[in-house]
Amino acid sequence: MIVLDALARLCPPPADAPPAVDWAKAERVLGTALPADYKELVETYGDGVFDETVWLLVPDSAYSDCDLHAQTAERDEILADLWEFEAKPAALLETGARVLPWAFEEGTGAFLYWLVRPGQHPDEWTVLYNEGRGPLWEHHDTGCSAFLLAVLTRTAETDYFGHLYEVLKPTEHRFETADQTLGASTP
Repeated sequence: MIVLDALARLCPPPADAPPAVDWAKAERVLGTALPADYKELVETYGDGVFDETVWLLVPDSAYSDCDLHAQTAERDEILADLWEFEAKPAALLETGARVLPWAFEEGTGAFLYWLVRPGQHPDEWTVLYNEGRGPLWEHHDTGCSAFLLAVLTRTAETDYFGHLYEVLKPTEHRFETADQTLGASTP
């Protein structure tokens, strides 16, 4: 909760609480439990974008680009095809290891994943960044909320997020909901 508090001070969440998530259903659909810090992040912010750069995926979002389930299915298919002719990152060579997306970077094709390892509790999952339009993967030994905070505060040891650092250079961080950015959803 300390990381989320720091993130909320840095980048205020929406005034209106996001829609509630049926976590039991979401985890059943995914076939795995999800990290507590991610659940807190989603319950605080909902689907949307941090500093016009990092889009948070949420179970059952009204927007397929922001829907955790839709993006998980799409990324699984894309990566399975990719790994037919490209080597998997070393972290995924362990039997049973896989990735599960939790966010993506605006306009780059890059995704942020959890590294899901057999027998590991979801709260111990770490972050893998894939550049999307190339073979490079970057491992970060932290959870999703701590990684997001590090990216926004420029303390993440990463070769990516140049748009955020070099073009936007935010002096005040902001979060926009998917509805604000993509237009109000229709029932």
